[in-house]
Amino acid sequence: MTAIANRQITDQDILPVSEYAKIRKEHKQKLIPIKKNRRVAIGPYATFYFENYETMWAQIQEMLYIEKGGAEQLKDELDAYNPLIPNGSELVATFMIEIDDPIRRDFMLRKLGYIEDKVYLSIASEKIYAVPEQEVERTTEDGKTSAIHFLHFPMTTAQRQAFKETTVDVQLGIEHDDYSHITPLIGTVRAALAEDLID
Repeated sequence: MTAIANRQITDQDILPVSEYAKIRKEHKQKLIPIKKNRRVAIGPYATFYFENYETMWAQIQEMLYIEKGGAEQLKDELDAYNPLIPNGSELVATFMIEIDDPIRRDFMLRKLGYIEDKVYLSIASEKIYAVPEQEVERTTEDGKTSAIHFLHFPMTTAQRQAFKETTVDVQLGIEHDDYSHITPLIGTVRAALAEDLID
């Protein structure tokens, strides 16, 4: 696999399905601690999965392995997932509202319209509001939000440097009227995410 510092996946980085099948089980085990250190729960239903080159490489390989769509599918997967690799001046997260019961999930999603616009990262009390991916509207006209959102947290050089200072408070928050929660980013999670940022 290409170095962690890479910001773009190309077709040259992708293994043929037959080759990936040989390492799939072992690779999925290696990915567990990486994903663990990039997962942040906030409140009872919201989870953020902060993406990087490795998580997106694995996602593309899995999609190709499962769907076996060949070169045409690979182009679509690269177009879909490359924008979710942080570019060095941001963090990027898949934000999911996870409720097992479908009736309760539908009820909550209808209460949480435009929640994607209410997510922020606080660095030393300075708020950075998330920028949703614009490829599709995530809240419908009737006010129902999607269970999955893709969010960018762009930072200035000073904010990136502050994020890496462990003495600086960093929090992830949601300030929606019907879902208001905040959680600190600390320890191994903070360290893992700091690797995504270039001073």
